[in-house]
Amino acid sequence: MEADGLTIETKPHTLNVPRSQRGGEVIEPLVSRQWFVNVEPAAKMGLDAVHRGRVRIVPERFVKVWDNWLENIKPWCISRQLWWGHRIPAWYVNDDHEKLIVAHSEEEALAEAKAKYGENITLTQDPDVLDTWFSSGLWPFSTLGWPENTPDLQRFYPTDVMETGYDILFFWVARMVMSALLFTNDIPFHTVYLHGLVRDEHGRKMSKSYGNVTDPLEVMGELGTDALRFTLLTSGTPGNDLNLAISKVESNRNFANKIWNTARFITANLDKATKADATDSPSYTAADQWILTRLSEVTETADRLMDGYNFGEAGRQVYDFLWGDFADWYVELAKVQLRDGGTRAWTTLSVLRQVLDNCLRLLHPYIPYVTEETWQQLKQAFEAADLGIVPAEGWAEALIIADWPTVGEKYTAATADFERLRDLVRAIRAARAENGVEPGKWITAVLSTGDKTAFINEQKPILSFLARLSEDELVVMETAVAPEQAITLSLGEITAYLPLAGMVDLDKERERLTKELADLEQQIKRVSGLLNSPFAQKAPEAVVQKERDKLADMQASQAELSERLASL
Repeated sequence: MEADGLTIETKPHTLNVPRSQRGGEVIEPLVSRQWFVNVEPAAKMGLDAVHRGRVRIVPERFVKVWDNWLENIKPWCISRQLWWGHRIPAWYVNDDHEKLIVAHSEEEALAEAKAKYGENITLTQDPDVLDTWFSSGLWPFSTLGWPENTPDLQRFYPTDVMETGYDILFFWVARMVMSALLFTNDIPFHTVYLHGLVRDEHGRKMSKSYGNVTDPLEVMGELGTDALRFTLLTSGTPGNDLNLAISKVESNRNFANKIWNTARFITANLDKATKADATDSPSYTAADQWILTRLSEVTETADRLMDGYNFGEAGRQVYDFLWGDFADWYVELAKVQLRDGGTRAWTTLSVLRQVLDNCLRLLHPYIPYVTEETWQQLKQAFEAADLGIVPAEGWAEALIIADWPTVGEKYTAATADFERLRDLVRAIRAARAENGVEPGKWITAVLSTGDKTAFINEQKPILSFLARLSEDELVVMETAVAPEQAITLSLGEITAYLPLAGMVDLDKERERLTKELADLEQQIKRVSGLLNSPFAQKAPEAVVQKERDKLADMQASQAELSERLASL
């Protein structure tokens, strides 16, 4: 070309040369004869199955991915040049590739070839094997004895839920649906649940070349199988990738320890009551009613989330309840209710057993080893103590076959009162921490409690224990006068004064009250504006009344804080 003057310009080009991931060899395309299947008719059946609701995809957004694949489907190359797999059912007559027989078996192929080409022939089977996805696409029914109408096929087909990664929605799931509709005239399963991919803590794909692969066997050996299992099940949402950090596994190992220690606390206190203390009509305290209500709520929530295939969030809800509400609050205050023994202790032990038992049942799908072992220990301890405290259906032989928990009674009024008590304890604990009061130091307090005076008086032992208040010096009055040099904690109709003379910086307290008052005035302005807007005429009366009650509480707190600030 240069000699004939046909070139215009010569310059170097850098090529992207594909190489084998494993061996590093250069990969070059090779044109060869392959087997193809026209899957367009089957793809239309797959589209129809999803859009008619016969097959549901979770999360629903992946229906668009499904449609994109099946609406633009091309003939499927089903042959592969591998050393293993299902052989292509095709035979060549006398090694002539133009003389081809496709049959169910070599015997059938031989009979057909002889009938067509005469007796003196030889057959050679095609060396190719079927695409892996073609073979695995037959899985739902071929494993049950198809094409024979076996008892297993009649009983177990179609199945219910197919769970797999979203990255093979087309490669495997669509092939299963199309093959099932084509060969069995039925769907293989009614729901496809898609999970995300596990990545490292920085969101990168795990790869040997990156050196960021987490070996599950090592993690299980160090932190426990259940800790890793719970992390994988609760760290993501359907169809979204999850970033796996070892710190999360460590946290869930601690959760397993919390479950075990909670069970040990309960079984260690079984001697606080006897069978003679048993009662058919237990008198529940506000704390008992609160924790039983919360148990019903979390059971109801877990059921709803599981029905919606939000398994991770269901597990997180039970986790938060068992650690946050049960272990950190009820188990702690149970120490007070167990002190005097008798029927009160028996009732508390009954509530402790019920809540932990039901939590173990809710958590069993997530952490089967820890929950089964803990439940067996709990069962044996209660049976040995013979207190007459048993589950409603009695003790099952094993947790895995015990009944799933049901939603119990809810005590709305008592729960609201106890939540107010918890807010008070939190506020006192926060004030102590802010002012550097030693955790073990018992302090005095004056409470102005309004309509909640009787309730707070009933809860004095628990309040004193949880907030480290001296019970003998704890003053509870309907309307109390603020003592000198005291921190003021305003919670609506309840106001707490903490006389921390010598331990509190008055300038710091003025600054805190001023900031709190400013924040409260902003909230009052917002709610007042809301009630003076069209919202008050359009919203349901119950919703509007809730905002009015909120405004009244904030205005009461504002008056109290203003008065206290003025006194300082």
